[in-house]
Amino acid sequence: MQDMNYTSSSPVELATFAGGCFWCMVKPFDQLPGIMKVVSGYSGGHTEHPTYQEVKTQTTGHYEVVQITYDPSLFSYAQLLELYWPQIDPTDDGGQFQDRGPSYRAAIFYHTAEQRELAEASRTAIAASGRFGDQPIVTEILPAAPFYPAEDYHQDYYKKSPDHYKEDRLQSGRDEFIDQHWKS
Repeated sequence: MQDMNYTSSSPVELATFAGGCFWCMVKPFDQLPGIMKVVSGYSGGHTEHPTYQEVKTQTTGHYEVVQITYDPSLFSYAQLLELYWPQIDPTDDGGQFQDRGPSYRAAIFYHTAEQRELAEASRTAIAASGRFGDQPIVTEILPAAPFYPAEDYHQDYYKKSPDHYKEDRLQSGRDEFIDQHWKS
């Protein structure tokens, strides 16, 4: 989505987040002021230009991610982190919700030293909040790795296939978890 307040002279930055199935990670960030685009893809693995079929085998080392292009003067990285954390279960290192395996793990891929510092501070704050009791926060904070956009049919899936998206999200348990642990 192209933000109406964006101009070609505005500074643009990238944020890359893994939170399980990338279909469920697009909508929360899409269509917010300062967000230029949200692209589903793969990052963090050892295979160049992986396909969905390859990533699904859990052998490429990639995470399913969303890469967000944003204008930090309109929507800050700290705001992106505030939106990211409540989309995931930060205590689960085996995947997210119904999606299991390494490609579905949660992670923050930082692009700058400032992003790394903000991500680490936000993870520390989540841990200190007591929201998850004595369960450790296992979401990794990793340096940005090559990003490969997913196939076209994965892009904007919640818009292209709204009924399937809603059904998949309902069955995943994600919304129940969010309601139980993140809504106050």
